[in-house]
Amino acid sequence: MATLRPFHIAFPVDDLAAARHFYGTVLGCPEGRSSEQWIDFSLFGHQIVAHQKPKVAAASDHSNPVDGHDVPVPHFGVVLEKQQWKELAERVKTAGVSFIIEPYTRFEGQVGEQSTMFFLDPAGNALEFKAFEDLGQLFAK
Repeated sequence: MATLRPFHIAFPVDDLAAARHFYGTVLGCPEGRSSEQWIDFSLFGHQIVAHQKPKVAAASDHSNPVDGHDVPVPHFGVVLEKQQWKELAERVKTAGVSFIIEPYTRFEGQVGEQSTMFFLDPAGNALEFKAFEDLGQLFAK
């Protein structure tokens, strides 16, 4: 398997203070550079950037069925070590964040078995965090 490198993703938020609290306090992401229009965070070593964008009327929500759940599209997140995933799930529950998909094991006993959870940030961006008992299953068919 190739060496994994940190990724970069920029995403819209309508309230930078709410994003700072959610990503910095609730998820525990260290803050990097920032301005009046954007904030960099380290999401488990990956650079994510919350960019200020005025709230607009939402398009109809879209999801795809996966393992009996409606997975929101689009979404982003990180593949974590199993213990990190468990700690994050507890941290998010303790903060009172509502889950779109509660933490559970997807594809149990099958190729690609993984622990996953989905929730929204304050701007409505869908996030997925997952973990594998065997990281070699990440791209298994």
